[in-house]
Amino acid sequence: MEYAKEKEAFADYFGRFKPLLPEEKAAIMASALMKHFPKGHLLLEEGQIASYTFFVIKGCVRQFTLIDGEEKTTHFFTEEQWIISTSEPGEQVKSTYFLQCTEDCLLVLGNNEQSDELLTKFPRLERISRQVLEHEFLRQQSLQTSYITASPEQRYQQLQETHSNLLLRVPQYQIASYIGVKPETLSRIRKRLSEKS
Repeated sequence: MEYAKEKEAFADYFGRFKPLLPEEKAAIMASALMKHFPKGHLLLEEGQIASYTFFVIKGCVRQFTLIDGEEKTTHFFTEEQWIISTSEPGEQVKSTYFLQCTEDCLLVLGNNEQSDELLTKFPRLERISRQVLEHEFLRQQSLQTSYITASPEQRYQQLQETHSNLLLRVPQYQIASYIGVKPETLSRIRKRLSEKS
């Protein structure tokens, strides 16, 4: 089986929420569609309809919007994180953002039809999937709340504390955009924090 090790790791991710039966694990592995995307590849463009959800096995995906021709980074997704459309299943809603691979990526691609088929055959997986979605929703909500209430410097510090490897993996101008400042302001923030420590 191609990507056998990675597919097993993907199934094991679900097993953290509730232990899987052997046949459930085998079904998840068999249904997992994995695909490699090169650095720079656009998974989704503004105005397109999202056909897939993604799960990051390896790599980093950036979500951004264009405001007056300038890219505004709104999210980064790395290993063991979901990229889920915010529209309801079956809705044909056009995307308001872009998704781009900032590194070579290995992703699991999922869609509603594939998911429904698996959940119909293995009903117990529906509860596990719901737990996964709840976990992801709470994580996103926490990020959104901290983004609204924190200053740019606090946002940068949170990145240092919770996602320090990201600071080494993506260009600094994208980090600056993500925390809501210009690159020169980020340089000053980094210098100030460096002097404090």
